[in-house]
Formats: sequence, C-alpha cells, structure tokens
Amino acid sequence: MDPKEIEVLNQTLSGASAQEVVGYFLWAYQGRIALSSSLSIEDQALTDMVVQADKTARIFTLDTGRLFPETYQLIDRTNLTYGIKIEVFFPDYHEVQKMVREEGINLFYNSIESRHRCCQIRKLEPLRRAFMGLDAWICGLRHEQSITRKDMRLVEWDDMHHLLKINPLIDWSEQDVWDYIKKNHIPYNKLHDHGYPSIGCEPCTRAVQPGEDIRAGRWWWESPDHRECGLHQRS
Repeated sequence: MDPKEIEVLNQTLSGASAQEVVGYFLWAYQGRIALSSSLSIEDQALTDMVVQADKTARIFTLDTGRLFPETYQLIDRTNLTYGIKIEVFFPDYHEVQKMVREEGINLFYNSIESRHRCCQIRKLEPLRRAFMGLDAWICGLRHEQSITRKDMRLVEWDDMHHLLKINPLIDWSEQDVWDYIKKNHIPYNKLHDHGYPSIGCEPCTRAVQPGEDIRAGRWWWESPDHRECGLHQRS
C-alpha cells in the first residue's frame, strides 16, 4: 500500500475508539482480515471487539508446543464464552525435531541466534501459513509495552508479511486494557494474577517484580533492545 494511503488512514482514524477502528477494518477488509491473538489481555479485549463487530471474522493463535497450561485453558474458555472457534496453527514437526536434534530442547538459552531459530520455527513459519489469503491483520500492540514498540502507529504497512497491520490499542495504557477486561467480564489468563503481565512460551517467560517493565519477564536473559520474536519486526 502507498505510504500516503496509510498516512490518510492514520489521520482519518485519529481520535476514533478502538471499537470503531476494529469495526471499520473488519468492514473494509471483510474476508481478508484476521485478529492474530496470543491470548494476552490486549488480544482478549480485541477478541471481544471483533466478535461484537462480526462474529464470523477470523481469529487465530499460534501453538508453539511450549505454552503454559493456563494458556491452553484460556483458549477453551474464550471459545465457550463467545461461541467461536479460534483457529490454532502449529509448527512443522519435522523442523522442530531437526532443531531439537541439532541444538537441544532448550536451545533458546544458548544464544540470540538459537532463540531466533526457535521463534522462526515455532512462531513465524506457522504465522506465514495463518496469513495466507489475508490483506490485513489486527494485533494488540501498545506503545508502552516496550522500547521496541514506542514508534509504532495505529495503521502500518507490515513489510515482512506484505499486509496492512492495524493496532487498535496502540495508545491504550495497561490500566485501560484491564478496565475494559473487567467491565466486560472478559476471560483472561490467570497467570496475570501471579506477576505475569506478558505471557509467551513457558520456558521463555517469568514473573516480574513490582516496578519492572511489563515485558521484563520475556526472554529476560537478553537485552531489552531486541526482546521480540520477529512477529513485529520493522524494516
């Protein structure tokens, strides 16, 4: 998409509510858009908005094979709450077996390169399959989540996947998200009640201490400057 068109969308939707943004893009890209959910509080809030706007819209998640039991439980609870079926995409087991055989089951602790390889196989390749047939995707990024996300915008062009990327909650605070969750009785991961503000794969996620950055528990052994899995990499 032309950068000027994206600028127009950002200007046009400036001041719109997250619900209005979700509704606009579900209408504009009907059948060609999906919510990519990690089951975070942000994505749970967006699931609620998507279902309210269009219950037939696609919502998918990635099962890396290393998720917390509480995350699997949340998938079921969300499906039951909304009467939907979240699509689940899995990694190619051939690639997982090859990776583990060559570098071990917990290779991600060895080096940034090994961790990126794991994310590539368990997340990025399944994501590529999930994106087939889409022109746009919705995700729950927020500016205050980390320094790697402070410059992201409401509407962006995703160079890696060649899709329009919509971030309806980009300006929301964590408190804004929790207020929406509580007000609308939205199911959420119970680990959030035990010091886990950001939840990914079990071996790569830990609880954080009071006052720590909300993503300090993700890949905590690495520098904050590159604590991303590659899903939200920008050119």
